[in-house]
Amino acid sequence: MKKLILILTVLGLTQLAWAEKTSSVDSTKSKLAWTGKKVTGQHIGTVKVKSGSVTLDDNGVLKAAEFIVDMNSINVTDLSGEWKAKLEGHLKNEDFFNTSTHKEARLKLQKILSKKGNTYEVESNLTIKNVTKPVKFKVAMAGNSFKGKLVFNRTHYGIKYGSGSFFKGLGDKMIFDDIELDFEVKTK
Repeated sequence: MKKLILILTVLGLTQLAWAEKTSSVDSTKSKLAWTGKKVTGQHIGTVKVKSGSVTLDDNGVLKAAEFIVDMNSINVTDLSGEWKAKLEGHLKNEDFFNTSTHKEARLKLQKILSKKGNTYEVESNLTIKNVTKPVKFKVAMAGNSFKGKLVFNRTHYGIKYGSGSFFKGLGDKMIFDDIELDFEVKTK
């Protein structure tokens, strides 16, 4: 009987050693900064992480991650006053992200493509306006911080306003399709 208890104890401890650790995202310390470019310049701003989680294995290796973004938090940081309010309103309306209907965007890790030191190349599913497409990008992990840059093509999510890929003769009114999202996500 003592041998059986010892075997069960060892098996239980082995299971604990292989345990994964899931941490919640600290939305107050996480930062998402976007850049949208056009022929005549660019606009920059922020958007807030609403919630999320990151799972590491017992060796601290990234295993899973999911983030939810509050699309109503779109903020333009390079303008002020009337022009800031106009651009934020336009980004939130049907021409762009339609935040009254599509309040959240989601990013979910699908697989690790490669790992070099603490930098991962990952493939994730990005969902915007109920459209899900794969995106690839690099993430650098340092403690409870995950940094990187994700670039996505907005037209893949039905956001075609001012796109030279869909409309001809836009001249200096053309808006480039790629949106850059610099991120630093921190966990609790």
